[in-house]
Amino acid sequence: MAGETIISFVYGLEVQDEDDPYITAVRRALVGLVVAAVPGAFLVDALPILKYVPDWMPFAGFKRKVKQWCHWATIMVNMPFEAAQRDIRNGDAQPSFVLNSLDSMDRSKDIEHQQSVIKSTAATMYLAGSDTTSTAISSCVLGLVSQPKVFNKAREEIDRVIGTGNLPTFEDRDSLPYITAIAKEALRWRDVLPIDENICAILQKSSTNDYFQDGKIDPDAKDPASIAFGFGRRICPGQYMAFSAIWIAIASMIATLDISKAVDDNGKIIEPSYEYVSALVRYATYPRAPGFSFLMKNYITVPSSPLPFKCSIKPRSPQAESLIRATTNAEYF
Repeated sequence: MAGETIISFVYGLEVQDEDDPYITAVRRALVGLVVAAVPGAFLVDALPILKYVPDWMPFAGFKRKVKQWCHWATIMVNMPFEAAQRDIRNGDAQPSFVLNSLDSMDRSKDIEHQQSVIKSTAATMYLAGSDTTSTAISSCVLGLVSQPKVFNKAREEIDRVIGTGNLPTFEDRDSLPYITAIAKEALRWRDVLPIDENICAILQKSSTNDYFQDGKIDPDAKDPASIAFGFGRRICPGQYMAFSAIWIAIASMIATLDISKAVDDNGKIIEPSYEYVSALVRYATYPRAPGFSFLMKNYITVPSSPLPFKCSIKPRSPQAESLIRATTNAEYF
């Protein structure tokens, strides 16, 4: 949902499925970003003179990797932008950031430069908004699996407010404070960008759940959403959209799915793994480049990406399954 939402918002394009070329492009581009952003990931970080070594020589493997990553990044930047431009020319464009920005260009100034800025800005929004949102949702699922009391209390709130045969909407948000608290606690418990040291330190200053004490909301706890998205000039410009996407995903999952710990063949409960691999962004769903885990564990000390864990996720009822199938391609924004 996160990738589809951001592509629609930024470019006005529709995503067909998980293997959609636009989704694939951003996943491939992220591989290079995540690996290269780690201090000391390559020997050239310690010995800058290696950047002058020919590609074919030993210790120059990073150059070959960077060329591939640049190729993927170029595709990610150009492909959706060109598709949006094509829709605009054909009169098929949907409302989007790209459409509004191109329409607002100053025709008396350098058009090519303005288009380049719009394209780069769109790519930044595209890159920053897709995986960060889905990562926060993935960490929330881990939290719900590990805290069944919280999940059950959230289910009770959902059923009381909207009933068992409906999906939550944004109009229900004020009536679902416990769901909102879960979404905010997910941002605090496993912040999406742990490499941002000051925010990570603020959010993790306490070893106990700030928002939940014995399954109840602590009204005096500081709002994690006021911290997780940064401050001042560097605050996340998409914070409200991102949190709304996280909220509607969590609310919809709790309304329609039974989420619990997995059980083995002998009926024994399998405790979820809480092991994390360090990274720029907390990843839970996408494949990593060879050596990724080793590099992260050795060069960043902040826990980041949850390793795969077993859990049970299934529709709570046939009616809930019908709701899920009926809204597979629904638009929330």
